[in-house]
Amino acid sequence: MSLVIPDDVVHATRMSVDDLRVEIAMLLFMDDKLTLGQAARFAGMSQPEFQTVLGQRRISPHYDVQDFRDDLETLDEIRSK
Repeated sequence: MSLVIPDDVVHATRMSVDDLRVEIAMLLFMDDKLTLGQAARFAGMSQPEFQTVLGQRRISPHYDVQDFRDDLETLDEIRSK
């Protein structure tokens, strides 16, 4: 599925598309809608890069056992491709 954000909305934010993607990923992560790994992928970053951005904004990387299991599942999917 693709998400189309109108150009006028992107322009109104005064952000680049990449920065907007990171912002959306952080919001979804903070609301527990995405795991750390999922949010990093959505943001187009590696997990360490995304964690660095979270740290710069003083956002806790609330990483629990379920997040770990989800990330292991994601790794298994990537390896099987």
